[in-house]
Amino acid sequence: MDTPIIQKIEVKSVLSKSNLPVCEYSVNPYVGCPHACQYCYASFMKRFTNHPEPWGDFLDVKYWPNIKNPQKYAGKELFIGSVTDPYNPQEEIYGRTRALLTQLQGSGAKISIATKSDLILRDLELIKSFPNARVSWSINTLDETFREDMDKAVSIQRRLAAMEAFHKASVRTTCFISPIFPGITNVKAIIQSAKEQCNLIWLENLNLRGGYKTVIMDYIQRKHPDLLPLYQEIYTKNDRRYWELLDGELKAWAAEIGLDYVTNDDSMSRPFEAPPIIVNFFYHSEIKKSARKDGERHARTTGG
Repeated sequence: MDTPIIQKIEVKSVLSKSNLPVCEYSVNPYVGCPHACQYCYASFMKRFTNHPEPWGDFLDVKYWPNIKNPQKYAGKELFIGSVTDPYNPQEEIYGRTRALLTQLQGSGAKISIATKSDLILRDLELIKSFPNARVSWSINTLDETFREDMDKAVSIQRRLAAMEAFHKASVRTTCFISPIFPGITNVKAIIQSAKEQCNLIWLENLNLRGGYKTVIMDYIQRKHPDLLPLYQEIYTKNDRRYWELLDGELKAWAAEIGLDYVTNDDSMSRPFEAPPIIVNFFYHSEIKKSARKDGERHARTTGG
């Protein structure tokens, strides 16, 4: 299904208090996501909706009262897109993310936006008006065939081009290499493609849980049968040696090419023009747990 089932919903607020270590509020202008990523951890949100359709086949468009006293968010960290893509294709029609940013403009809020889209270029000047704004793009392959198997978002080249445009406009950018598929994701090649146009590079391993574990394991068996034993070791026997070896390899390689490499900490700050920092977020289970709690609270309190 290329066009999701659309439903407009009214919610009390679009901002939810967050337990995520990266923000104080999580903000999701939509429920659902038509990118339909096969590995999407946010698919757990479906059970809080009345939709019988699979995750990725529906989208609830949120409408909320204008934000009263936006200055109360001055200096607060707002993460836009924790369980949806705020720049999914329907944003071009409904403009709820742009409405959110317009209502918050001048408030002094610190915003971080996560997307897989280049539609965000439409709002570059608006986003640039926020102090210390940061935008991240998820990229886990340079192979368009694999990308098309995994999501319905725009091409990797379009994501990289959008990242470059924001970086040239002096907006801090992050290349989120996530999720890393063992034996498939070429982390070094992605870093080489992105390192001149981002300030941070986040690394996150593929975590398989819930309904999509079967989906991904079946895909590996069909398309990459040579990798099936490795995936069984990691995801059936919970063997972490692959990630430990990859961690060591990437740390050594980062030193060779002159990039800092840290674990579970992106608090380092440096001049905008400095090379990016690589941050290893392998097995940051507490963040995922918080994201799940955020999503559950978000569904209860906003009507989403």
